[in-house]
Amino acid sequence: MSSLNIEIRPVTPPDVPAIAALAREIWQATYPGIITQEQIDFMLEQRYGHERLYDDLEDLHKWLFQAFHDGRRVGFAFSELSKGEFKLDKLYIHPDVQRRGVGGQLIEHVAELARKQGHSCVILQVNKRNEKAINSYMKYGFVVRTSTVDDIGHGYVMDDFVMEKKL
Repeated sequence: MSSLNIEIRPVTPPDVPAIAALAREIWQATYPGIITQEQIDFMLEQRYGHERLYDDLEDLHKWLFQAFHDGRRVGFAFSELSKGEFKLDKLYIHPDVQRRGVGGQLIEHVAELARKQGHSCVILQVNKRNEKAINSYMKYGFVVRTSTVDDIGHGYVMDDFVMEKKL
């Protein structure tokens, strides 16, 4: 399959409901079998509740981008400053366009922003059991730096690799 030609635009307040809906659709296609449905629902509400997304848009240390192909929203990437490092906090691509270069284009967009701000690498966290995502990140130059288990409340944890891409 060939790479898709995409347009990357900032997320704006009117986009919030569509981003939340896209997140739910992608998570339901990605995480069953990796984490429980209860944890999926908890994390979606925690990360993609409308108020949370509106707050993220107002945060000067967060950058939210969305990708469109032929006018259809097909993915998004959120990045932020985290403990002094440039972090790709969220990268999600609709299942029917995965493996078509959308993620790579969003990663490059985020990496360019990080470079412009003087950062030497981009970091991210990925669930240790999400092999498709790990393999994709490695393809785009990320390597595993360490692993972490973070308590996110309600008895749930994120059991992740921390990966980094040198710029």
